[in-house]
Amino acid sequence: MAEPGASLTKPSNPKTKQSLPELISALPSLLTTLVKDEITLLKSEVISRVSKLGIGAGLIAAALFLLFFVFAVLVAAAVLGIATALPAWLSALIVAGALLIVAIILILIGIRSIKKGVPPVPAESIESLKKDVNAVKGLGETHE
Repeated sequence: MAEPGASLTKPSNPKTKQSLPELISALPSLLTTLVKDEITLLKSEVISRVSKLGIGAGLIAAALFLLFFVFAVLVAAAVLGIATALPAWLSALIVAGALLIVAIILILIGIRSIKKGVPPVPAESIESLKKDVNAVKGLGETHE
């Protein structure tokens, strides 16, 4: 029996008021969608962090490659410096210094990139899952 003063007309938006059976029947599809969305978020977050780690590791590898040539040029400079008194060894030292500066810059950029990707834990996905669990339990807030 309707309460006095209650309207017997249907609400203008049928999604705002649903019966318990309708809500229960919609629950599996909503949970499936929620799980799929969380997995998608998790994948994108992990891929983002792993790619940053890869870029950092690549830059450090490039710097190590250049450091090998720095060593080779320094050896050549020592050989040229000992073998002759001509300024050829000075030019070899200048090349070695330039390669060393480039290697240092690459190492610093690589370390910064690795720090952005470490740890590769999907923090946003974990926080979102905690909110979802709390929402299912009836605690806390849902995210929209």
